Amino acid sequence: MAANSASRSQMGPVIFSSTIGTAIEWYDFFLYGTMATLVFNKVFFPETDPTVGTLLSLFTFLVGFIARPFGGAFFGHLGDRIGRKSTLIATLLLMGISTLLIGFLPGYGTLGLGAALILVLLRLCQGMGVGGEWGGSVLLAMEYGHKGRRGFWASWPQIGAPLGLVLSTLTVNIVQASTGSNFSSWGWRIPFFISALLIIVGLYIRLNILETPLFRQVKEQKREDKAPIIEAFRHSTPEILLSAGARFVENAPFYLFATFIVVYGVDKLVLSKTLVLNAVTLAAVVELFTIPLFGHLSDTIGRRTWYLIGCVLMAVFAFPYFWLMNSGSSVLFFLAVILSLAVFHSWVYGPQAALIAERFGTRSRYSGASLGYQLAAPFAGGLAPIIALLLLNGKTTLSALGGPALSKVVINLGSGSWEAVAIYLIVLSAISFFSVLGLKELTKADISNTEAYTITEEEIVLAPTD
Repeated sequence: MAANSASRSQMGPVIFSSTIGTAIEWYDFFLYGTMATLVFNKVFFPETDPTVGTLLSLFTFLVGFIARPFGGAFFGHLGDRIGRKSTLIATLLLMGISTLLIGFLPGYGTLGLGAALILVLLRLCQGMGVGGEWGGSVLLAMEYGHKGRRGFWASWPQIGAPLGLVLSTLTVNIVQASTGSNFSSWGWRIPFFISALLIIVGLYIRLNILETPLFRQVKEQKREDKAPIIEAFRHSTPEILLSAGARFVENAPFYLFATFIVVYGVDKLVLSKTLVLNAVTLAAVVELFTIPLFGHLSDTIGRRTWYLIGCVLMAVFAFPYFWLMNSGSSVLFFLAVILSLAVFHSWVYGPQAALIAERFGTRSRYSGASLGYQLAAPFAGGLAPIIALLLLNGKTTLSALGGPALSKVVINLGSGSWEAVAIYLIVLSAISFFSVLGLKELTKADISNTEAYTITEEEIVLAPTD
């Protein structure tokens, strides 16, 4: 017998918990990304030229993405074995403590190369934390409201990403204005210290939420899987890989629209940092509304169809995105940033959580969904700003810290241009389009089955609406 889904009144605290907790973790994650483009090239890589320093700081940004699949696997195992709630508390602590320690980390002038190595280690811990966070927060919302509008309910934890981006960007703006010329020396540390207060808030909220109805059913029947990751791969490898492919249209463009845009706007278009960050902040605020809207529309139209349309729209927008930014108009620059995040990114990001998570049985859903979501992170999200910077600049020389005696690596991609970055966006959209074509439409399927296997078309049972 299927577990009952929560009523609308019960969903309030659940949604609040999953969204706020996720926002705190994304605040930490995005704060690092912002500092990687604004400060870390000077604090941790001061002996390199500006372009190489930015690239090296972005490589430390990439480390967090490499760690995310491992975090998804480790915490996915725990989430399917001991529960969603306990695992989410662990991911929040790991992310928060790592972020706080970055705020205390001395720079290159004090520790030399050791500062950069410790920074990479802490970034790995951040990546592990956020890698395990997504699956749990989405399941917390979706498994409570599993009989109703899964796309809508599961889209709320997705709001945590733009909300965390807004919080981190606003905090950086306020601290920059308050500390002035001291921002690069010590002011940049303050936003990392603020993370400690957010951890306390997040822990209080999550400690007061019960386990999801579907996982409680598994626990009551004593049917927890001993090796949920193995089960997920054994029965659902195609679904995991196709889910990862589906993320390319969302994951990489998001970091181009929210992180690479800072470098492009300031260095290439010679815009003020404040203007660029304000544009990103405004777009993220609008996205707080469009993400649940598009999640809701996917429940009506069908998630697979909606997502395929989003892939096409992202590809079509690639060149107009740069035309608007390169126009020389601040208004059109704002329009480009808002459309990129609040419309084309949200179009696929809103329904994405349900699209991935509803493919797995309850016993291995945390593991399967986390792996499907996080496997794309190193290739799409982490590499995106680096690839875009290389495509934009064409030729870049990388040399290890330590002096001219060490060898140099020259990466030559021609003259470089924004057109190459636009084509990169189109390729990413195509990868996701063909990946989603391989997924079944499960918008109306009943997901209360506890077994660890992929639902087939013949086994789809329509779920009653609330």
